[in-house]
Order: sequence, then structure tokens, then C-alpha cells
Amino acid sequence: MLYTEIDSPLGPLLLTGRPSATAPGGTALVSLSVPGQRNGATVQPDWQRDPGAFAEAGRQLAAYFAGEAKEFDLEFAVQGTEFRQRAWDALDTVPYGSTTTYGELAARIGAPRAAVRAVGGAIGANPLLVLRPCHRVIGADGSLTGYAGGLERKRLLLGLEAPRA
Repeated sequence: MLYTEIDSPLGPLLLTGRPSATAPGGTALVSLSVPGQRNGATVQPDWQRDPGAFAEAGRQLAAYFAGEAKEFDLEFAVQGTEFRQRAWDALDTVPYGSTTTYGELAARIGAPRAAVRAVGGAIGANPLLVLRPCHRVIGADGSLTGYAGGLERKRLLLGLEAPRA
């Protein structure tokens, strides 16, 4: 596993990935974590620090945080159950600057209304914070709920994406 840390308005970001001949920059991302993140990645002794492997991801993240980019063109190498993969794929369809609810995402993937908690669990297990926009999912009442990176970071990301007058 390759890794690096980059600075961001959210604090240091830990990026992990695997070499990939098809990925922009040559690395498919496995995770993007922030300090204190619930279920976030932690560097393991056998991992190899390689900042160069994440140069393209770093460039795209810097452009996003500067308000110059609204999408990412990166390859992900994330594993999860079929249900989680469907929920994560649905996250990718939530446009920059907008929000959706857990119920709307459940409907989008064809899950019954009773599966809203399961969708919330899948979103909470998203290993690619920021890149896969789980921060755009809010409670049915409009409240900011459940963000593995902390609600203050969710607030910051939503503010960054808010339309400017």
C-alpha cells in the first residue's frame, strides 16, 4: 500500500492507494482520511510513503479546495459489499453545490424506505471523504447529520461548495 499526507483546509489528509496503469497519475486511491475520522485509515508498518504517487490527486484536491474544480477525475480501488458499492456510486451522482437526503439516496439505488439506516451505514463507511461526496448527504429535516470526518468538516465542505452571490 502506498500513502502520503497532504495539507488541506480540513487538516492533514491521509491518502492511500495502489499502483494502477490506468489511473491518472498512476495510483488508484483506496482511501482519503482525516485525523480522528471514524474508521479512517492509519498508516501500517509495511506501507510505503510515496508522495509522488499522489501528485495528481493532490493537484485535483488543491483545485477543489481553491474553488477551481467541481469534480475529480481519479481512479478508485475501493472494496465493499454490493450494497455499499451501489450507495457509493449514488453519492457520485450528487452534484457539486447541492445536497440530498439518505431517503433520496435509498430511493435512487432502489432500496426500500426501511433501508435508509443501511444506506446511512454504507455512506458512513465511505473510505473516500471529499472525493466521494458523502458530505452532501443531510437529514430529511435539513440538519447536518452523520459525517465520519466530523460535522465541522462537513459544514466547511458544504460552505466551500455553496453558491456565491
